[in-house]
Amino acid sequence: MPAPTHPRSHRPAADGVEIRLPWWAVALPAVVFAALLLMILSPGQAQAATADPALGQLIERTYQLLFR
Repeated sequence: MPAPTHPRSHRPAADGVEIRLPWWAVALPAVVFAALLLMILSPGQAQAATADPALGQLIERTYQLLFR
């Protein structure tokens, strides 16, 4: 009798699908969601940016050049 070419794997049956995710695949979206939720719930603590207006003008000019 010839030896089998493909050894059997220890995978579960098709009706018992098991998906394993690394811990960060669940934790990272949860942390990001919590951070965004905190930003939405406390908008009173936000302050206006006091950056140099030249940076805003540079970004606006770049946008205009790229998307004409």
